[in-house]
Amino acid sequence: MNPEPETVAPPGPDSGLRALAVPLGVLGAVAAAFAYVATVDPNEPGHYPACPLLYYTGVYCPGCGGLRSAHAVAHGDLPAALGANALAVVGFGLFAVGWALWAVRAARGRPVRLELGRAQLWGVGVAVALFTLVRNLPFGGWLHP
Repeated sequence: MNPEPETVAPPGPDSGLRALAVPLGVLGAVAAAFAYVATVDPNEPGHYPACPLLYYTGVYCPGCGGLRSAHAVAHGDLPAALGANALAVVGFGLFAVGWALWAVRAARGRPVRLELGRAQLWGVGVAVALFTLVRNLPFGGWLHP
């Protein structure tokens, strides 16, 4: 008995949707989080826990104001979003660009690789540290949430 060779079916019309399953799942989760923050206003006290670093030390962390920023973005108020946390707005934009590249590459059947070198990682770390430092100095009050 000779076993018959396995046949591989050509990709069907749903293979593109299958390739986009994970990116669409991530987008759905992020959209759900933004929808929640859009409906439950972080500007009203009692809805979200306070930042522990700010609560105990009075120091603004790089994430302070991030929920208020997301709330403003969800409502289309970019100036308020930048005022709440400019770094978060940059992060939202980078996520959007990264997600779009991921989705396009997944739809084309190509792997997605995010390879940041040592210089890029140091650059991100320095940018976050400088943002945190400046927003906590007297002249950086414009970066307070």
